[in-house]
Amino acid sequence: MKVIGIDHVQLAMPHGGEYEAREFFVDVLGMEEIRKPAHLAINGGCWFTSGNAHIHCGVEHDFMPAQRAHPALLVDDLPSLVTKLEENGYPFTPGKPLDGYRRGDVSDPFGNRIELMQKV
Repeated sequence: MKVIGIDHVQLAMPHGGEYEAREFFVDVLGMEEIRKPAHLAINGGCWFTSGNAHIHCGVEHDFMPAQRAHPALLVDDLPSLVTKLEENGYPFTPGKPLDGYRRGDVSDPFGNRIELMQKV
């Protein structure tokens, strides 16, 4: 028996944050929204996908953003994405060097940390 992969990462968001989540994950990061199953959609939130990356944004009562824990998303053109992020009001902080990658962090609309990485 062994772990064979990650199906998705869940990020918390406050109640009513679906619009901002869609703007960030679809309009800025270029992900696609996928429909939540009806029996789960009643709880709010929204799901996104791109390539093998799956992000589920779930409503959390007494929401507090994750500032240390984070998903690390692989991207194919980090400099262009950084420009798009900053044009849309999402500051990017370059990360410490890591062999084989360009990387850094951005916060989603709710303050959750997201690492962005490009293989070089």
